[in-house]
Amino acid sequence: MILLLLAVTSSAFAQQQAKPGIAALKKYVSYFNTIDTEAVKNYVPNAQAFDWLSANIPLFECPDTVLEQTYYYRWWSYRKHLVKTPEGFILTEFIEPVKHAGKYNSISCALSHHLYEGRWIKDKGYLQDYIKFWLYHADVGQSKQRFHQFSSWIDDAVYANQLVKPDLNFVRSIAPALDADYTKWESERQLNSGLFWQFDVKDGMEESVSGSRKDQNRRPSINSYMYGNASALVQLGKVIGDQQLQTKYAAKAAGLKKMVQDSLWNNTTSFFETKSAKTGALVQVREAIGFIPWDFNLPDDQAKYAKAWDALLDTAGFNAPWGITTAERRNPTFRTRGTGHSCEWDGALWPFASSQTLKGLSNLLNNYKDTGNMSTAVFYEKLHQYAASHVKNGKPYIGEYQDERTGEWLKGDNPRSIFYNHSTFCDLIINDLVGIKPRPDEVLEIRPLIPGNKWDWFALRNVSYHGKNISLIWDKTGRKYRLGKGFHIYVDGQKVITYKELKPVKVQMNNLK
Repeated sequence: MILLLLAVTSSAFAQQQAKPGIAALKKYVSYFNTIDTEAVKNYVPNAQAFDWLSANIPLFECPDTVLEQTYYYRWWSYRKHLVKTPEGFILTEFIEPVKHAGKYNSISCALSHHLYEGRWIKDKGYLQDYIKFWLYHADVGQSKQRFHQFSSWIDDAVYANQLVKPDLNFVRSIAPALDADYTKWESERQLNSGLFWQFDVKDGMEESVSGSRKDQNRRPSINSYMYGNASALVQLGKVIGDQQLQTKYAAKAAGLKKMVQDSLWNNTTSFFETKSAKTGALVQVREAIGFIPWDFNLPDDQAKYAKAWDALLDTAGFNAPWGITTAERRNPTFRTRGTGHSCEWDGALWPFASSQTLKGLSNLLNNYKDTGNMSTAVFYEKLHQYAASHVKNGKPYIGEYQDERTGEWLKGDNPRSIFYNHSTFCDLIINDLVGIKPRPDEVLEIRPLIPGNKWDWFALRNVSYHGKNISLIWDKTGRKYRLGKGFHIYVDGQKVITYKELKPVKVQMNNLK
């Protein structure tokens, strides 16, 4: 049921309510600037960080100072990677130039993470340039195929961006390129069985428990990505009114869903696993990539699939003192593939994987009836743990990967790893914890994953959504924000509804005046 209650509030009042958030942003930016040598300056240097961030990002405050500081640190770090090139804006993964990058230090591995995170930036031009760069400009002849250097879920991320910043003309213009790109992946990586294969290093997950730099293994990762891409192309077909695109990719998505469940699910271990190219059998080991199917709502809503998530809480599984491991800890080869200072995915913590697992858990809790032993409390605990891992020598930090017991950043002081833009965090706050669920229609839907009685207050202000300015304020007692008790929702300066409790809500926006 869509509920609507109008109470006109002036835009001046809305701006007044945003002032505490702006003050917090300024405080955090000032602090982050003082701990940074700024060895690399891109489009938005530190001196302009506050102005750019205040104009572009949602403002967030909550009683959990670890989440709040990490939220602003990740936005502050993200804008460091914005680069203006002759071919438009792009986002980098490494702040320092690396040898395996393409033009302008571009790398496609975390492309989809960048799009999910950046979809909440007010100016949509940055991401549109970035998408066009990878579709039209990144590859330089057959000898330098940079776009497919790594797996990606670009179509899914493009649709996720479209849901926040609708732009029919842009989607219509790139749809043929997205279609052609999917076909190219089929020619490069799809087997006669219909499953896709990938080297672990080309998944961006080198030296994994199940993987190989040389074997064409059938991995849950790339197959989930391609299912997500096919499903997104169905939805993008609906956006532009292309029935042929819808029909074509609906069949592909249905086929992949069946193959992943039939071929990559292990009933014995209750997990999605890699199928070995050498033996043709499942590898019998659990890795974090087995949670990725839920990133795209692939598994059926059945208890047997939900059971996979029990491993998230198992200390012999993925539950380590510092976070979610990339392989289960009981595996005999856990953390044995290197010195700990290369790029091993055989157990250490990677923000790339942690953010994927958290997104999958959010989808399970939001979109499935059978959630097994998972709950909002588990989601919050793991999100907080992930936020708390953003530290080095007592200061905010984001790097490549960490020891699961101590939190040591395994690349040490290697300058390439600082500000590593290889995961999401802010999107997990906005889309999952606070729970803004973008839709193609003009309904604002919010489904918070904040556990009951966990917070007495929070505010998420200045969210740019469907061309409108959204602010959400929860005040259990009414004493924090002086707006009265309850969950207040503002759209373009109008308070449109107040609930006594923090709970799911839907607001029809196109009737507002």
